[in-house]
Amino acid sequence: MHARRMMWSGARSILNQINDKPKPIYVETVIGTDMESLWHHTQSPELHQQWDLRFSEIHYLPRNSVDPTQLFRYKTRIGFGFHIEGTGESVASRPSRSGARTSALVFGSQQRMSLIRSGSGYWRYTPVQDGIRFATEYDYETRFGILGRLFDQIVFRPMFGYATAWSFDLLRLWLERGIRPAALIRNAAVHYISVALLMIIWMWMGFVPKLFVPEGGDLALLKASGLFTGVEEGALRLLGLIEIVVGFAAVWFHRNKYSWMLQIGMLTALTAAGIAAEPALLASPFNPAIVGVPMLGLMLAARLTMDDVPSASRCIREKNRNPRKDR
Repeated sequence: MHARRMMWSGARSILNQINDKPKPIYVETVIGTDMESLWHHTQSPELHQQWDLRFSEIHYLPRNSVDPTQLFRYKTRIGFGFHIEGTGESVASRPSRSGARTSALVFGSQQRMSLIRSGSGYWRYTPVQDGIRFATEYDYETRFGILGRLFDQIVFRPMFGYATAWSFDLLRLWLERGIRPAALIRNAAVHYISVALLMIIWMWMGFVPKLFVPEGGDLALLKASGLFTGVEEGALRLLGLIEIVVGFAAVWFHRNKYSWMLQIGMLTALTAAGIAAEPALLASPFNPAIVGVPMLGLMLAARLTMDDVPSASRCIREKNRNPRKDR
């Protein structure tokens, strides 16, 4: 009976959280540029759609020259040939005495498959010592009732907020370093694919030949090396655990140059030790060099690309917090 009451209490708590209005999405960063450049790159559709992951296409609709409201149409590809289309209106304020500017907008989609029914928000541009503080805040109403709200709170809203912050940092890199968004996105793809492959390889080498199937060759290789005499099995397990930790570290510290230096050193040592213990391995189809050289290439690719990869963590996600300094 007590367990049942606890279960219903938990269910009511979840329902209350779903019915509570979630916080609007807020993102802020400081971009080292001038007001006109930032305004141009955010208010011109052909430039906006290049850096903002939330939109695949943006088109302004014709308007009366005296009408301050700008109508626009947007499209977002969601994969498998599907896309979401919607419309919106934006109004730009005149610059204040301090030079700050604001652009307010409302948006929505009539497509029944669109989770977002309608929403509103703003972009704020504030001159600061280091450039322009660029901030946005927006919120929206969802479709599909309680299931739509649940999906929004658990999956969509966090993902949408992350995409907004990642896009803001992409824009910052474009304006501060002059690297176009397409090149930055390719750079990020190379970096993250390299990191993911290295994690898989490190963890495979740690789990399979050292913990699960040590008789497959690694134990014999360690015995042939003459190291750890009498405790080879324990040493092999420890080495496997170290490689698993390195696999996690490859992801967790993927922006730390010392992490890549450590991995390169460890890989070189393991490859050299394997060849020294059994030189005949170089003639086998899957020898230490065949594995080590591609891994070294992936490490160098990850290291060389890490400085020009946008990061959502560089942006402020809550109001009244200080920007991060690690640019």
